[in-house]
Amino acid sequence: MAIVEMNTSNQMDCDLLVIGSGASGLAAATTAAWHGLKVVVVEKDAVFGGATAWSGGWMWVPGNPLAKRAGIDEDPQQPRTYLKNELGQRYDPERVDAFFDNGPHMVAFFEEHTSLQFVDGNGIPDVHGNVEGAATQGHQVIAAPCDGRQVGPLIKRLRKTMRETSFMGMPIMAGADLMAFLSMTRSLKSFLHVTRRFTRHLLDLALYGRAMQLVNGVALVARLAKSAQDLGVTLMESAPAQRLVVEGGVVRGAVVATEKGDVEIRAARGVVLAAGGFPNDITRRKALFPRTPTGREHLALPPQSCSGDGISLGESAGACLVTDVASPVAWAPVSRVEHADGTVGHFPHIIDRAKPGVIGVLSSGKRFVNEADGYYDYASAMVASAPQGEEVASWLICDHRFLRRYGLGYARPFPVPVGSFIRSGYLQRASTIEELAQRCGIAPDALAATVQRFNEHARRGEDPQFGRGSTPYNRKGGDPLHKGPNPCVAPIEHGPFYAVKVFPGSFGTFAGLKTNGSAQALDKDGKPIAGLYAVGTDMASVMGGFYPSGGINLGPAMTFGYIAGRHAAGVTGHEKDDARSIGSVTPKTTAADPASAH
Repeated sequence: MAIVEMNTSNQMDCDLLVIGSGASGLAAATTAAWHGLKVVVVEKDAVFGGATAWSGGWMWVPGNPLAKRAGIDEDPQQPRTYLKNELGQRYDPERVDAFFDNGPHMVAFFEEHTSLQFVDGNGIPDVHGNVEGAATQGHQVIAAPCDGRQVGPLIKRLRKTMRETSFMGMPIMAGADLMAFLSMTRSLKSFLHVTRRFTRHLLDLALYGRAMQLVNGVALVARLAKSAQDLGVTLMESAPAQRLVVEGGVVRGAVVATEKGDVEIRAARGVVLAAGGFPNDITRRKALFPRTPTGREHLALPPQSCSGDGISLGESAGACLVTDVASPVAWAPVSRVEHADGTVGHFPHIIDRAKPGVIGVLSSGKRFVNEADGYYDYASAMVASAPQGEEVASWLICDHRFLRRYGLGYARPFPVPVGSFIRSGYLQRASTIEELAQRCGIAPDALAATVQRFNEHARRGEDPQFGRGSTPYNRKGGDPLHKGPNPCVAPIEHGPFYAVKVFPGSFGTFAGLKTNGSAQALDKDGKPIAGLYAVGTDMASVMGGFYPSGGINLGPAMTFGYIAGRHAAGVTGHEKDDARSIGSVTPKTTAADPASAH
């Protein structure tokens, strides 16, 4: 086990320094440490986990071992075909090949040699099912649920689940767990599952003061952080990187602020930038995001600490920011939540839009998109379609039956009361569609006409305007218990009626530092900067600013973190060595210096 020590001159020496503690940073740290490197991870926040801890935790990794074990043996050219059709001229063969070639090995590595275990998402389709190459199964994995007690004292240093996407602090796992919560009033089995989960959560709150049934992003972070700690990685929170140490054109480390003063961390093999992109950098948002005149017309979901530090550090060493992407931002539709304690949160509308009995409209009262398509598609269409000169926003409209069955945004389904949401103004409620429109500032006659037209077709399970429910991805997001012919479509006719206002938000950024297939940061001439890597959202999206499937942030983040860790360690090939595991590390390195690790 490699241990990093601080010398008397306020300097630390290690092999690899990782700046940021989300999935990409912890993946790089764990991989490098398993290959024998002394690794330090520094985190700006007081807790580890970055934006990953607030995410759904899904990873898009075609050809992964869990899919193969389930008998899904996909032609490796199929996902490449899909991305070629999705990305067009922004298809980057070197990095796409690096992602596809290493992704399955990444999953196998963490499964075999670390505390990170996975659950398959084999039934989750790619978003755009009508595009050639799109798959209906076998591309998704997620971290297995984790008992927080097994993490030990480290659990206190990890970010908790996002308040808005949990129930009383209890994270709910997408899939069967979530379906049980949504169907608890319609299924005895679901009711018993929810009762067990919630009872256990209340006990954990009493004993530990936090959720201990970790799922989704918090489970991924907990398992990665535990793996890193077991391998001797030094984890430093409340330690923002101030500047890189560059000598002779080679990045040799960074100066980090700590409670005891600045510390220079010397890193013989280089530095990995994994600080979470720039979703909360107002200046860059104003310059790069569309329809953001002040930079603040946007509800970013990542923590405030994801504010462009990694990008700025990379640029200081000569790295280039790639802005020529289809979108600089990973769009998501988000509503503002004003809590009783005076704080303001953001709720991502991922689940509700595809359920039968809801539509999204603009101030004109007209629909503008297939609501059951991906969250990126909904938000980007809202930005493109909202009337110029107006605030970019839309409203999700539903009836009482929908609200009580599925919930709407942060308003939970029955039996959770919704009165507080109406009183706070989060939900608008009215006895008629026209009255609801007036409350929201929507054109009343147009909204009434839109709902009437939608209902006429919805009673037959049809949506001729946008084809809702026409793709496997649409239907996966619908309600399998819905008795109508289309799991995504039902009329809106049982008053009172409700609306929630939705704004453009994001899961992070797609514009980032230019890198090669080894995750090395590149300069303006396209040459690797010795000793500097960029992963996660500090790296320009390998998807070119598109969103072809769920999990295309974390899948590449984990994979390129794995690639960076191996490259820094000088490892080539993917030979298995079953004799090696956590606690018995044998270095396998060849590169003695980042200047030679090109």
